[in-house]
Amino acid sequence: MTREPEWLACPWQDLVGRSVVPFTVLPDRDALAQHMARAMADELIANNAAGAPTRWIMPVGPVSQYPYLVEMVNAEKISLAGLHTFQMDEYLDWTSRLLPDDHPLSFAGSLDEKFFSLIDAELAQPVEQRHRPDPTNLDSLAEAIDAVGGVDTCWGGIGVHGHIAFNEPPSTYFRSISVEEFAQAPTRIVALQPDTLVVNSISAAGGNYEALPQMAITIGMKEILAAGRIRLTAHRNLWQRAIWRRAVMQEPTVMYPVTLIQRMADAEIFVDEGTAAPAALGA
Repeated sequence: MTREPEWLACPWQDLVGRSVVPFTVLPDRDALAQHMARAMADELIANNAAGAPTRWIMPVGPVSQYPYLVEMVNAEKISLAGLHTFQMDEYLDWTSRLLPDDHPLSFAGSLDEKFFSLIDAELAQPVEQRHRPDPTNLDSLAEAIDAVGGVDTCWGGIGVHGHIAFNEPPSTYFRSISVEEFAQAPTRIVALQPDTLVVNSISAAGGNYEALPQMAITIGMKEILAAGRIRLTAHRNLWQRAIWRRAVMQEPTVMYPVTLIQRMADAEIFVDEGTAAPAALGA
């Protein structure tokens, strides 16, 4: 029987000063959402003051930060005129077409509903500065990023097996992908793995995994790793207890794509106390 590394089951406090990637533990999910929103708002404020654009890779998962960010932007009169956003992924139907924006699982629709449409008109981001992956032009997202000089921050969460966006573990029985190959993976269409479908169905479809689209388009690891910084969250308690620890402690491996953020100069993970608990057997 393979022995699990001790850092999976130790108190999170024992990882402070040892982890390859720094992390911040917040009291609960709500505090984490507020912390992330404050970091986003402060970046906007700093860039606006410097007369610089703000360029983000944006997630739909997590989304709990958006109500707080909307409140901060509107209350503090933070202009989004210089904000350029790059939606990190999107579900596709079985023919690799985008879902309609009014589909309950449309990520573009969710971002509009939870963030863009709620910003006061005089502060709003110009629509033409909002970008999403396009299955009919896979290079368009990278080209849009290049056109504005790159990405400042990638915001996101961590999937059950360590995927960022829908960059899932790529190796199969028939083909092994190296870390170097995977780090250069561009925006592409992917067939989602069964464990992702099951986990996502719990939060998005009441466990009805048959209702979830089985295809997606994802920004590549290449674009993510080229960002100036990355901030990820882990707030799903039981099923994220192991993966965030792998992200900050385990040697980079395609089996857990999030481990590749260790290559970035500025990476951090925000964790709530419930999720920070040991990933011990029987816990």
